[in-house]
Amino acid sequence: MNRFSVTALAFMMLLGANYSSAQAQDKSLTVFAAASMKNALDDINAAYFARTGIKVTASYAASSVLAKQMEQGAPADVFVSADTDWMDYAIVKKTINEPTRVNLLGNSMALIAAKDSKLDNVTIDQGFDLAKLAGDGRIATGDVKSVPVGKYARAALEKLGSWAAAEPKFAMADSVRAALALVSRGEAPLGIVYATDARIDPGVRIVGTFPASSHPAIIYPVAATAMAKPEAAGYLAFLKTTASKTILEKYGFNFLISPTT
Repeated sequence: MNRFSVTALAFMMLLGANYSSAQAQDKSLTVFAAASMKNALDDINAAYFARTGIKVTASYAASSVLAKQMEQGAPADVFVSADTDWMDYAIVKKTINEPTRVNLLGNSMALIAAKDSKLDNVTIDQGFDLAKLAGDGRIATGDVKSVPVGKYARAALEKLGSWAAAEPKFAMADSVRAALALVSRGEAPLGIVYATDARIDPGVRIVGTFPASSHPAIIYPVAATAMAKPEAAGYLAFLKTTASKTILEKYGFNFLISPTT
């Protein structure tokens, strides 16, 4: 082989390597995820990028908002909902690849107060007087008609016999993180959020935990969308691994499946 041929071959190999590298960089995924997933999923997405080179962009909001956005054609590859109702809704609207659905995570509900609140160790059980506890202040949670955390909160308070008196005091937020912020900023003395959210904000503290029996099980289903890129399968597989389980449990989520390696 003469010098020209060797040089040409080396040049072609370099072009091929650069093309493969560019292809890897071009791969990306978009995940629509419940607002309560932000911190944990940001860590998971960073770990996934380190492992695969695939960038994952996450859009966080109330599950209701995300499901409606997908219905209107917003592009996403994966949907993580904070309740089964909105995943069911997305399936009915044919925006989800139903066979890929997995109930991945569980959570719990907490009553929170500002970090400097004098409240401590509130017992939440039948007849629990939340309205009296709030006094002249407001109680922050998600919209009880649509946002999963608000729906869980209302269900719990109705079962405990506390909803009717407390309802007028509620400040309805558009997501659990918005409700959390109201308490953290001192705009509401009390809030009902997921325990995982309470753990990530130093401006609040948990003063009571709702019995699991007081509300429907808090389940986070995950699935690929109907328009998902092929790479979504690998991402969903990563969510089921021990590596993801470790991250999710660090933030307080309950891993509902047997992890893969």
